[in-house]
Amino acid sequence: MAKQSKVYFIPTADTDDLKQINSKLQTLLAKVRPFQKIKKDSLVALKMHFGEEENKGYLNPYFISTIVKELKKIPARVFLTDTNALYKGSRTNTVEHLDLAYRHGFTPEKVGAPVVISDGIKSDEDREIKIKGDFIKTAYIASGICKADCLVVVSHFKGHIVTGFGGAIKNLGMGCASRRGKLIQHGGIAPVVYAQKCVSCGACVENCPVEAIKYVEHKAKINPKICIGCASCIAACPVAAIDVQWEKGADILQEKMVEYAKAAVKDKEDNCVYLNFAVKITKECDCLAKDDPKVVSDIGIFLSFDPVAIDQASADKVNETAGKDIIKELHPERDWKKQLARAEKIKLGSCVYELVKIQ
Repeated sequence: MAKQSKVYFIPTADTDDLKQINSKLQTLLAKVRPFQKIKKDSLVALKMHFGEEENKGYLNPYFISTIVKELKKIPARVFLTDTNALYKGSRTNTVEHLDLAYRHGFTPEKVGAPVVISDGIKSDEDREIKIKGDFIKTAYIASGICKADCLVVVSHFKGHIVTGFGGAIKNLGMGCASRRGKLIQHGGIAPVVYAQKCVSCGACVENCPVEAIKYVEHKAKINPKICIGCASCIAACPVAAIDVQWEKGADILQEKMVEYAKAAVKDKEDNCVYLNFAVKITKECDCLAKDDPKVVSDIGIFLSFDPVAIDQASADKVNETAGKDIIKELHPERDWKKQLARAEKIKLGSCVYELVKIQ
């Protein structure tokens, strides 16, 4: 039986405003004291997501500043970080990514720490990390992540169009990979267009970052030789005419992502802290340039030293609150449990946990 990990939890409510949620975050940090093992002057990467343009689900800078203040009490050298995305948007290159982060309030003045895009100005600064995965032998992790002494992984727990849900594991695996690392994880999942559903609106063509989609007889068609598997077209299609070819092995993306997560924490497994914010829980991730409505009531903030346990606990609590497996209902083709099972198998963490409620 897998070792039981502790997951600390403080509940929030839909009626809580930013100040009340932040006060609960302060209580959680004060009572658990998760940063006490971090040594003075350690270089700490606070891994997060700055949100896409027009998205409202990303975590408020107010919360991040509270975490930064706690880390600076050590004192530690803290920087906020993410990596550039594959899809079209405001996060595909470092200049626009930084500009977006600042416009969303993640400025040094507001949060108390600088923002560093960890895979460099041209998204090509990474390190080769050797692992013994079934799918990944060499992972390409952003150099800024590798250079940090410690990782504080702060995630907005929500649904995801490809992996069912996104939490700490996805923030590590996909979020810490360089562009070529992301391409490797997405490799082999070229979507297809169901012609009978296609209304020729052009949304997929407009959103494809590599021009892999053309019109053939007035219907969109994807060239799998050009497609990078970023799923931008799936998200953009207003009539659900595009989906991944699951029967052709796309299901392994989650397993690749988990192996990448293992690579991201290599040599710093004991210097990682994870926080999941289960607030404004949406169907899709914060990469989409829209304001998704919440699909379930706000739940609270989770904290653990185990990325698998915190995601398992977060998923369990979301489904418990919904009274059903809402993660599966929102994305029925995605087996969201696969990433957790795989993560436990490769000893990234444990699905067995003790939930410790903080008052």
